[in-house]
This record gives sequence, C-alpha cells and structure tokens, in this order.
Amino acid sequence: MGVKRQQGSTGQKDLFDEALKAALRLGAAGDGGTGSGACAERQALTAWERQRALTHTIMEDVASSTNLNRAYKRVKANKGAAGADGMTVADLLPWLRENRERLIATLLDGSYRPQLVRGVEIPKPGGGMRQLGIPTVADRLVQQAILQVLEPILDPTFSASSFGFRPGRSAHQALAQAQKYVADGREIVVDLDLEKFFDRVNHDILTSRLARRIGDKRLLRIVRRFLEAGLMQSGVCIERHEGTPQGGPLSPLLANLLLDDLDKELERRGHRFCRYADDCNIYVASQAAGERTMASVAAFIEGKLRLEVNRAKSAVAPVGERSFLGYRLLPGGRLGLAPKSLTRAKERLRCITRRNRGIALERMIGEVNSFIIGWVTYFRHAACKQALTELDEWLRRKLRCVRLKQLKRAKPIIAFLVKRGVRVWSAVRLGRSGKGWWRRSLSPPAHQAMPNAWFEEIGLLSLTDRYMALQPAGNRRVR
Repeated sequence: MGVKRQQGSTGQKDLFDEALKAALRLGAAGDGGTGSGACAERQALTAWERQRALTHTIMEDVASSTNLNRAYKRVKANKGAAGADGMTVADLLPWLRENRERLIATLLDGSYRPQLVRGVEIPKPGGGMRQLGIPTVADRLVQQAILQVLEPILDPTFSASSFGFRPGRSAHQALAQAQKYVADGREIVVDLDLEKFFDRVNHDILTSRLARRIGDKRLLRIVRRFLEAGLMQSGVCIERHEGTPQGGPLSPLLANLLLDDLDKELERRGHRFCRYADDCNIYVASQAAGERTMASVAAFIEGKLRLEVNRAKSAVAPVGERSFLGYRLLPGGRLGLAPKSLTRAKERLRCITRRNRGIALERMIGEVNSFIIGWVTYFRHAACKQALTELDEWLRRKLRCVRLKQLKRAKPIIAFLVKRGVRVWSAVRLGRSGKGWWRRSLSPPAHQAMPNAWFEEIGLLSLTDRYMALQPAGNRRVR
C-alpha cells in the first residue's frame, strides 16, 4: 500500500493551528507556578523559544536523501514484522524506488498521512498483556527519519537523571547512580509506577511539549497524525484519542519528551532520583519524607501531565524491599538480584527445556546458551553467585531429564548409560524403572553418565562460570 498523498486544505491547516494553539494553552496552564519555580520555567521557555526559532524548516532535514538513506538502513537492520498493509522489510526497497519522490513531496508539504497501526498484545513478565502497535514499514521509515533529526535537538535538553531509550545511556548507568544515592544514606525509595503509561499519553499535552521546541508546523502535523493513527486489532479499526503505542521508532523519544517535565520538576524540588522510561525511583532519607514526596509527585503527574499513578504497584519502602530494573538495591548501595528476576529466568529456561518440544538436544543447548549469555551479562553486577550455582544444578537436571526422555525406551537408555560407563546392572535397573523422567534424572546412574564434564563437552555454558568470568578480579571470591 502506498502513501496517500492528500494535500491538506486551508481549512484543515486552520483546524490544526487552532488545535496546536489549544494544546499550547493547555501546556502553559499545566506549567504555572510561583516564585523560583515559575522563574526557572520562564527561563526554560525562553531557551526553548530560541531553539524553536532555528527549527522552522526542519522538514527539509527529515526529507533529505542522506537522512532517508540512513533511516532505511536502520529499519532494514531492525527487521521487524509487517504492519497492517502486509508489506515486509524486504519489500521496502522496491517500494521506495517507485514512491521515493512522492514520499519526499508529501513530507515537504506536510500532507504525509500514516496508515493504520497493527495492534498486537504480548504477555507482560509480571502478568497481564502489553499492547504493542506495529506501524507499516513505510511509516517506520518516516518515524526513523524524524527520530534521527529530532533526537540530536531534544536529547541534550533532557535530565541527567533520565536513562531509558537515550543514546549513550543504559540501565547499568541508572543503577550506578541509584547506588550512590543509597550509599549516601538515602535508603528509602519512592517507587512510582505509571498505569499503562504508553496507552494514556495525552496527545494535546505531548503536542504542546514538542511545539515548545520545534517550530516547523509540517513536522508537528505529521507527528500528531502518527499519534492519532487508528489501531487495527483483530480486523477491527479502533480510533485512538490518547496514547503512543509501543512499537514505533519515535515513541520512546516522545515518551521521554513528555516525562522530561516530571524530571525538571523533581530537579527543581532538589530530589535525588533515577528514571528509566516510565520507571521512576526517588531516594529519600526517611519514611515520612517518602510519604510526602509520593503524595506531591503523584499529584503533579496526575494534575499536570494527565497520567495515572498505579497506587497498587507504587510504594514508599526501604530500598531492599523494592526492585529497580530487575535488581534489588541493598543497604550501603550494594546490588542484589530481585527475586522476580530469578523466577523469570527459571521460567524461561523451563520453557526452552520442555521435554515435549521435539528438537535435538544440541539445538536446545544452543538456545539455552543464547539466553545465559544475555541474562548473565545484564545481571553481572548483582551479588548472586549462590543463586546461580543452584540454578546451574537445576538446569543440568532438566537436561538430563530431556536426554532420557529422548531415548524413550529401555533398550536405548541402557545402551546409552553403558556406553557412558555405567555398570550394566545399574543401567538395566534405571532403564526398566517405572519412575517418571524427572525422578530418574536425579538417580546416580544418570549423574554418572551425564556429569558436569559431559555438559561442558557438548557445549553447555555454566551460569556461574559465565558470571564469575565477568567479575573484576578483586570481587571473584566475595561474590
């Protein structure tokens, strides 16, 4: 499906201009303050106005051949599923050859109109479903082109305490900053959870925040259309009046732009905090201070940003009772592994090593190794050697169980055990046993035939060994 080239009428432009002015008024109404806070906001607005004056022709940068070529390479590298029109990433280059000039023209005159977003629901790690919106490949190209121009303008203005979806920043940097706050004695955390943040972003407020800094109305119109693009879910088109669905390249930047108001407010109040996307932790010295902070910050989020705080999941508690980015902060600033992270890792390994998958053991071990490398690399800063040792033992037992199940009958089991050095009578006893596979996997003959060294021979990585290899030399004994 090609891009719909519809020249915006004067009436449509006037309607957008009125909507933009209303959004700006809404944003201004939500930014009121008194004293030093209002003065700081006025100074920020003055800086934004100077920046905005330089961005009245930014669409020429977005639609440039150099920028579009970079965007194409990024979309191609990211791969991803087809959108509502069924066009795949492989189809993008032939489509561009036919539609390139038309695409550039619609971007330059501001008439580009996104197509429907394909809605997909995926399970959340903690339960429930997360709504994803997959734009068409052509729309992903345009979003990526816009992102490449907007990010260098907007990102440097964001808070130093914001770490999510930003170039050169990571979850580990957020954790390192949180460690410093806790080490300084701020051992109470105000853990804020935003209720369905990406689904409840107010379009008017978000548009006003972008219009503060970007003066090109063509770009503002196109971004607004991306926000309002309908969602195709189970064959039904759903209109959207709020939210920025996860799945498009532009959504993370827009989310950070909106939540930058929260960051600036927390900085104005002198709080020590870390924010990663919609996960925000504020570190204070006492429970009473935490309760006051929770009440006032929640009022700001709900009143000024029109977002909703999830009261059931938000809390004020000692840092050791809460998790942040999968870790648990301990008194003194040390890092531990959050119990839920260990549970999720075990569930993932259990899923990979299901006995009824019908795949070769070598392929199963390859999938296990891929998970181990990524998971241990991320959690390498946690003090969790004992937990990983126990997980290693459980994983090897799971794989012994899989191997016995794959042999199926008594004769192949006996032959395998004898070949691996088990005495004949012991092999016969296990092969003919009526016990279940899980119980048999714990038997001495199974351990003798499949010791730890055998797993190393067939290429299984050890979580503990991988973890210890990533530790600084001075920490290897302690952990």
